[in-house]
Amino acid sequence: MESLQDQIADVISNSPSLALQIVETLAVIFLLWGLRLLAVRLVQKNVEDRRTLYKWKKNLTYIAFFVGLLVIGQIWFAAIGSLGTFLGLLSAGLAIALKDPVSDMAGWLFIIWRTPFDVGDRIQIGDTKGDIIDIRVFKFTILEIGNWVDADQSTGRVIHIPNHMIFNQNIANYTADFEFVWNEISVLVTFESDWKKAKNILQQTIDDKTKEFVEKAREEVKRAEKSYLIQYRYLTPIVYTDVKNSGINLTVRYLSNPRTRRSTAQALWESVLDEFANHDDIDFAYPTIRYFDNTTEGKPGASANPKS
Repeated sequence: MESLQDQIADVISNSPSLALQIVETLAVIFLLWGLRLLAVRLVQKNVEDRRTLYKWKKNLTYIAFFVGLLVIGQIWFAAIGSLGTFLGLLSAGLAIALKDPVSDMAGWLFIIWRTPFDVGDRIQIGDTKGDIIDIRVFKFTILEIGNWVDADQSTGRVIHIPNHMIFNQNIANYTADFEFVWNEISVLVTFESDWKKAKNILQQTIDDKTKEFVEKAREEVKRAEKSYLIQYRYLTPIVYTDVKNSGINLTVRYLSNPRTRRSTAQALWESVLDEFANHDDIDFAYPTIRYFDNTTEGKPGASANPKS
């Protein structure tokens, strides 16, 4: 250790310019660190919203980093004389030696510039879904939802994804621009049930449960139309009729907040179960084995032995 210290001391004593560069570099680092710390404290005193405060901290860190990079680069590459030459050589060297990190930085610049998502958004990239909780120069972080957990609820896992993944994976944003998703629930009733009454009950129930979303959705669509060609003619919930092997399928289609989709579906199902329990002529269908005697149960004109 002593010999290493002696060697460092000899190098510094024999190269005054090197010692000056080291001192200047340390001075720049401490100055920028102090200015950032002071700025963060000022922001904390004047900003109460946690999300806004988080963005201020991240932006101040980025500004301090890039200013420090440029100033320190000028200190150590003063002989080059041209900032453009310095940046050109630096970027070329990084592109060759650090392909993935450079791609991550390009991805970060794309995220900052085009904002395909932001902190707090719920997205799916590839097979991974979750809420964005952090965005950095080389990676962004999500709090995972789904996977082994039913519906869109948190698993508790934090997943770090390299920024360059945005260039080769599809990104689905649940909450940006249009903060609602269409959800569907299938209710299967027997062929013998009064399906028209069941459909009317479903329509009344879903109208009552989602009426607060419809007006908000109209406002969201108007806002989204400024950026995208979105043309929703109808935003009100609807019940579609279809026939399956085991009965008549009534599909409820409605708008839901992506973060409350499971609770909304639960409230809808509980209301449907309560309503159907009050009607003897409505029953749920499920896969069964049934023997049908066409001669006694079928329509007279469609019987295997029609009456003359």
